[in-house]
Amino acid sequence: MIPVSNFSRTPARRQCAIATPHVLATEAACEAIRSGGNAIDAALSAAFVLSVVYPHNTSLGGDLIALVREPDGTITTVNASGPASRHVDLADFQSRFGNSMPVTGVNSITVPGAIAGLATLHGFGASRAWEEHLGAAYDLAATGAPVAPSLEAATKEQFELVRRDPGLAALLAPTGEPLRTGERLVQPALAQSLRTLASEGPASFYGGQLGRDLIGGLSALGAQLDSSDLEAFAPLIEKPLQAKYGPWDIWTSGPNSQGFLLLEVLGALESLGPTRDPLGRDAGVLSELFRLATNDRDAYLAEPGLMKKSVAELLDPTRLAALGVEARRRTSTTPTSAGHENRRPKGDTVAVVTADADGRAVCLIQSVFHAFGAAVLETSTGIVMHNRGSLFSLDSDSANQLAPRRRPAHTLMPVMVTRESELAWVAGTMGGKAQPQILAQILLRLFAGETPHDAVAAPRWVVGGLEANHVEERAYVESPIATGARQSIETRLAIVDLPQHDEITGHSQVVGVLDDGRLVAASDPRSDGSGVVVEVTT
Repeated sequence: MIPVSNFSRTPARRQCAIATPHVLATEAACEAIRSGGNAIDAALSAAFVLSVVYPHNTSLGGDLIALVREPDGTITTVNASGPASRHVDLADFQSRFGNSMPVTGVNSITVPGAIAGLATLHGFGASRAWEEHLGAAYDLAATGAPVAPSLEAATKEQFELVRRDPGLAALLAPTGEPLRTGERLVQPALAQSLRTLASEGPASFYGGQLGRDLIGGLSALGAQLDSSDLEAFAPLIEKPLQAKYGPWDIWTSGPNSQGFLLLEVLGALESLGPTRDPLGRDAGVLSELFRLATNDRDAYLAEPGLMKKSVAELLDPTRLAALGVEARRRTSTTPTSAGHENRRPKGDTVAVVTADADGRAVCLIQSVFHAFGAAVLETSTGIVMHNRGSLFSLDSDSANQLAPRRRPAHTLMPVMVTRESELAWVAGTMGGKAQPQILAQILLRLFAGETPHDAVAAPRWVVGGLEANHVEERAYVESPIATGARQSIETRLAIVDLPQHDEITGHSQVVGVLDDGRLVAASDPRSDGSGVVVEVTT
């Protein structure tokens, strides 16, 4: 008898789509797939590389919130946003800082949750060992990565902050001048931290020597975080929020994440009926919904048990219909006079989106919040610290009030879209407090039939500030936006004109599933990234 193994057969092919804001992160994700990984492995490898090559946007010292979809269609939120130290005291902060949290410095640092979040994602079915995901990141930190245009621009724009911190100054301006695009960014201390994480696992950070080294350096600078704060941290595994928009189901993260704002905007918009044109003649109405949603975030967003209105109340259909009516009414009134100061808003984050042919998908949002976060690089570990604590309130009546071991209101918000339980798109963006606005515009384009590439590349706008402690009544509008849309926005808001593909409007990433099951990937031209579909013969 001839052995069955001798018969010819058609090789099976395994496909995975990946989009990230840096080409080296995308390459690392592709290599993970070629080495036997799946969508989870791809996301993890990309995230570690981004913590090396994009220190203005993300770091091992930041936070992470992600959605992960399993082959059976189950979607789960991994909320790895860290709380304030157990030692913080509201009265002390009020006496030192008045009415507003410090935006940078050690007092803006909360527990960094990113590493624990990545470890949790690994447990959802990664095929490769934990240490394999850190190899590309280690090599780039140890031998150097070319400075990306986005990093050069951020270093120049934030140079006063950079040069005041010894760690950042030594890394990004070793000669006294900012590194330029293409020059080598070498990070030996970070490389050693990555090696420790690879060999000893996440416990080395949350209770081990790596974490103690970090805390020692931060304590010398006056930080209140201590080793027990790190040891006590664990990500939350949660059910995502879900809402319908036409035939689609939109999934995102719940509070303390601002994800509900996207559902609020789209729900209010849908209530206005099918003749709406939100990216054209009704762009002013959409802008008003952005502004009204921003007010809701500032008034209500906090830890879910502390919110003064629940998500169910905020997303009640009657309330959404009223918001839609209010937005339409306000666009017919006298425009707001806001001046034209062009203070460039900042919202520095990375989105990694992946999906594979087995039905897995990941939308991973990781961030240090503002450019270079707290503007503190802890020198013994090479880790840049985030400034997520800056979004706490020092108002004694605020639900988002600073308190020990409390998580702040958070901007990170991953998104997935399904139709009849089948995955349609995975989408994420940089953009700080404007993430719901950016994602709303991208999703509306996808729903209208645009390709992921066209949807992320199209001109867009953001309303108001992106940063903590900064609110604006103006719209930042890219060229070449349609004339009708611009005129509609001007009915209520002063406009600040932006060139095409300005980073103010975020780095967005999308992967999608075509009707025939094939995958597509698109990376924002505003970033330094790429979208790739990898096929591997098995």
